[in-house]
Amino acid sequence: MAVANILLSGIVGSTAYGLAHQGSDIDRLGMFAAPTEALHGLHTPKESHVTTAPDRTLHEAAKWCRLALGGNPTAMELVWLPDELYEVRTPLGDELIGIRASFLCAKRVRDAYLGYATQQFRRLENRGDGSFSADTRKRTAKHARHLKRLCHQGLSLYTTGRLEIRVEDPEEYHAFGERVAADPAAALPLLRHYEAAFDETPTVLPERPDEAAVEAWLRRVRGLFYTAETATSCSCSQASSMP
Repeated sequence: MAVANILLSGIVGSTAYGLAHQGSDIDRLGMFAAPTEALHGLHTPKESHVTTAPDRTLHEAAKWCRLALGGNPTAMELVWLPDELYEVRTPLGDELIGIRASFLCAKRVRDAYLGYATQQFRRLENRGDGSFSADTRKRTAKHARHLKRLCHQGLSLYTTGRLEIRVEDPEEYHAFGERVAADPAAALPLLRHYEAAFDETPTVLPERPDEAAVEAWLRRVRGLFYTAETATSCSCSQASSMP
């Protein structure tokens, strides 16, 4: 997949969390800028490009901003990665990292992270009492690890304003995954604990994200990726309309 104008890209997922094992896929997430001129036509360009082998997802800048403003945990990872996990990092990407707190607000972080964790729990519930195939047990353990990670990351972000990508004790997460693979109901106390913690713990996040800062960044992107032909045409049109 050849995508032009990549602004920021890095390794995310289990490798970034420190939960990868031998044979784990390496997931990549990134953002690109569509040519500004192409956004004004009848048929706008694709907003996302997704491939497997290698596993890579690239979102157009505006779509990524909408996802991040909604609190999407997967999108949000891109601007909180450890430096060594970035594979493409442009000046505009650095600017975005610099305003990453602008995307945050208390309600959306809580709803997104707890919402994703609850989705993981529902998947676990639907798998019954643990009497299933080895492959299903493996997937169940993975969902359980991500449930625990989402809860911890979300509460940390809610209370400190910073997203912790790497987990502190990977073995604890793997052990939790195996317990839940044997009995999916074992995940419920952890989910209930974090629901209560969100209710009882003060947040440092604002009530609303700073959309003005995000809009200003996106407009800088659009300005930079106007084509030379478009800029010339625009200048001529403006000149001809002047008295």
